[in-house]
Amino acid sequence: MGVRLVVVDDHRLHAEALASALKLRGHRVLAAAAPGAGAAEVVVGRAPEVCLFGTAAPAAAGAFEPVARIKRERPQVAVVVLGPVPSPRGIAAAFAAGASGYVRHDERIEGVERALLKARAGEAAVAPQLLAGAFAELLNPAAQPDDEAQRLLGLLTHREVEVLVRVAEGEDTRLIAAGMGIAPSTARTHVQRVLMKLGVGSRLEAAALAARTGLLDRAVPRQRTAY
Repeated sequence: MGVRLVVVDDHRLHAEALASALKLRGHRVLAAAAPGAGAAEVVVGRAPEVCLFGTAAPAAAGAFEPVARIKRERPQVAVVVLGPVPSPRGIAAAFAAGASGYVRHDERIEGVERALLKARAGEAAVAPQLLAGAFAELLNPAAQPDDEAQRLLGLLTHREVEVLVRVAEGEDTRLIAAGMGIAPSTARTHVQRVLMKLGVGSRLEAAALAARTGLLDRAVPRQRTAY
């Protein structure tokens, strides 16, 4: 017996393509929508057996808020996430929000269909290889920055670090260019990239952020290194 479902995806065309493929396999697609508050309302209003929820960024903040809302308002609706190979955090976030399954976005339609049927039956629908990959990453985690200063430094090149140090010392574009032996236009470009990477809007904010996080203490040994 076909599954009554709503298909949600970051890209509406993808949602519609999935919906068409599932209809051809005998499933009843009640709606195809894009994520967000509107998509959650569609699922809550239509009350399908399963929601197939596609996302391109499962580890992004708030990615599964629509899933959480669906489960709060329609706890009987099973949600299967369709996304890229996730980090353990991505899988954990999906299940913490109430999802019943996670399927890779490049899975064949037969695999997606099996996940929908398992979720409707109240079973967890996660491919063994995804779980194996998640456990492998949890057991052998990549080294993570130990603080905010280290994280910010990791965003900058050696040359941008020197630019930041000079900005924090109060040098203007002309002095930065002269001190680094580059054209003023190049110095200006470096400054703009530093501001963009640090997520600030002015040199003053960049200097304040560097001082507040202790970034300058880490940056000084790295300045004027070979490029």
